[in-house]
Amino acid sequence: MSGVPHSLTELQETAVLPSTQPAKAAGSEAACLFCGGRLEQSESGLFDTRFGIAGKYDVRRCLDCELEQLSPIPDPASLKALYESHYNFGGETNTLYTRLRERFFRSFVYRLWIWIDGDISFHLRKGSGRLLDIGCNEGRGLRIYARNGFHVEGLELNETAAAVARQAGFEVYTQLLEDFKPSFPYAVAVLSNVLEHSLNPRQMLLDVQRILASRGQIWISCPNGRSWLRAIFGRYWINWHIPFHISHFNSDTLRHLLEDTGFENIEMHQITPALWVTQSIIACFFSREGEKTRKLRHPVLTLLLLMFARSFLFPVLWLGNRLGHGDCLLATATKA
Repeated sequence: MSGVPHSLTELQETAVLPSTQPAKAAGSEAACLFCGGRLEQSESGLFDTRFGIAGKYDVRRCLDCELEQLSPIPDPASLKALYESHYNFGGETNTLYTRLRERFFRSFVYRLWIWIDGDISFHLRKGSGRLLDIGCNEGRGLRIYARNGFHVEGLELNETAAAVARQAGFEVYTQLLEDFKPSFPYAVAVLSNVLEHSLNPRQMLLDVQRILASRGQIWISCPNGRSWLRAIFGRYWINWHIPFHISHFNSDTLRHLLEDTGFENIEMHQITPALWVTQSIIACFFSREGEKTRKLRHPVLTLLLLMFARSFLFPVLWLGNRLGHGDCLLATATKA
């Protein structure tokens, strides 16, 4: 397996290649990806604290809409190579780890944990109708959404991961979202920690709008650019995720983007998953520029810090969420 777990619902990284060509030329630092506005530097000297990918990056903020974006932005070919070498599902199946993981996802313990810690992948939501999981990896979420009553399908560019999901009986399409033309519209489209990877987030939401049925819903989770963890950990904040996170949203920029692309009835709240706190702590103490941070996969250290974050830090996490500085944004909206 490659990758670092981003949440308890993503113990392997989901392969989500950029779904559209960028609004501006890749690597351009002159204009905002969303509105084309002028940029100012907001963070500098960031490096990859997960995989040890070489290079330093900055983050720039739009002076007009306040969206923050990576600088320089890697070109699509470079990003594709990085995803394929560091991010994709590698085909591990029927091992002790994968069997235990699947048992955990099916258990009451998992549902209790995400009820307490925060459901960043909408795994507790029940319903009916057609649901598309965009970036479904090998189908972990598809299994859960199906058990919750939805008729599920997936979109996944990693052929290896898609093949595993198909073997479990799911319909999974391996094409870019911009090229995807379903036979029937969907009631729900899920973007769980996906939108921040897009080279053109506005176009991604317009493509979601296109494939949704009338009054269909979009469910989005992504890191919060106003997170208190960002302020505390600085360059070691795990959600910089250099160079894969292209855009950094806050509640205002995400709402503006949804409104601009034709969504309404926008509901938004914030959570701070214990694992995200844990990963930032580990990155702060153990990450070194140019080196893979192997401690992020250390089970004992991770478990101890998880329990510390969820128990002793609970009042701080709760207050941060209430004040608008949680680490994760959760948004749902309806197609107008």
